[in-house]
Amino acid sequence: MTTNEIAEPGPSGGRGGLGTVRNAVRLLELLGEGPAYQQLTDLAERSHMSIPTVHRLLRSLVLADLVVQDPRSSRYGLGPELTRLSNHYLSRLPLLGALGPYLSQLRDQLGSTVHVETLVHGEVVYVDRVDGTDRGPYRDTHRVGPALSCAGGRLLAARAGDNGWQRALDRAEPVDREAAEADGAREEWAAADHLALEPDDPTLPAEVAVALVDGQGTAVAALAANVDDVLDTERVGRVAAHLGRAARAAGRTLGHA
Repeated sequence: MTTNEIAEPGPSGGRGGLGTVRNAVRLLELLGEGPAYQQLTDLAERSHMSIPTVHRLLRSLVLADLVVQDPRSSRYGLGPELTRLSNHYLSRLPLLGALGPYLSQLRDQLGSTVHVETLVHGEVVYVDRVDGTDRGPYRDTHRVGPALSCAGGRLLAARAGDNGWQRALDRAEPVDREAAEADGAREEWAAADHLALEPDDPTLPAEVAVALVDGQGTAVAALAANVDDVLDTERVGRVAAHLGRAARAAGRTLGHA
């Protein structure tokens, strides 16, 4: 057994069991990055685990439908069971229940697509969305991306602890990392009542975002809306005001839950 390899769990289910789960999660994370299907040897190299260990873990994950193996190439990709589990998670997420009454209303008031964004391991996950009349030819139903590439992600990362901030920096594109590391950037974003940002990716819309703060004072999500021009300060301010009222109302609901 190599120094990077964790022993299989024994009868007591102690340290070895935790290590096996940790290694399996690491493989799932790696499969979520890069191409849809990846080679066993590449996964072993990137995970710093031995090929036999990676192969054994992947076989278990395939049996659980958390991973699939392409029969033609023998490469591995994420499996359909993750979709089922994620939908169960979202269906029970208090955040979405608190925001639900406001999303369609916001869309109608603003005429724009409205998003709910959460911060997970340095990335922004778009967990809900109501499409407005502004929606273009590009679909982003299951959008996930580096936190610092969008306004909502910057708000959430700046308000996260140092570990969350560092994870966002680690996943950031160079131009976004440079902006985040500028003097006072984190403090400015953390204190802002809203942010507006036009991403470098031309297929993604500009957005205005506000933080949704729960009863304990934690920013648990960002509420964002697409805008045509972040330099249109009047429009940005109006959008931010609507988003802010909805976020505060939802935050009060979470505080009473």
